[in-house]
Amino acid sequence: MAEPTQTWLTQEAYDRLTGELEQLTGAGRKDIASRIEAAREEGDLKENGGYHAAKDEQGKMEARIRDLEELLKHAVVGEVPQASGVVEIGTVITADIFGDEERFLLGNRELADGSDLDVYSAESPLGAAILGRKVGDEVSYSAPNGTEIEVKILAVDTYAG
Repeated sequence: MAEPTQTWLTQEAYDRLTGELEQLTGAGRKDIASRIEAAREEGDLKENGGYHAAKDEQGKMEARIRDLEELLKHAVVGEVPQASGVVEIGTVITADIFGDEERFLLGNRELADGSDLDVYSAESPLGAAILGRKVGDEVSYSAPNGTEIEVKILAVDTYAG
């Protein structure tokens, strides 16, 4: 089993995720339990769509709780890094990727909640290839299908949230 990786989060993202976890483990669990109980009282569970829908929702909620607990347990909370021309976790990168200019955040998708930026993790093939690189650097990485993809770092900006 792979070791859990640390995830860099802003204080704002950490607080938002902590609040979501508290809501899900408190009121969220109580709400779904009462919905399951109410559906159970309707009778035959084999043909009870409300019961099955509530059980499915419960499963998704419990999966989200596990994800949040793991993420927060290994979170490193800090300030947004100020761009210095070097690719770091938490910076916005503009890169020429295989001939297309793309702008994205390097970090965790939870960090960019509410943003229209694409997010790549530092552990992704692209993220691993560019982490620590400077504006103007050209690198390549192997895509999962084996294709070599050329990347040129065009800009590194401070993430504004």
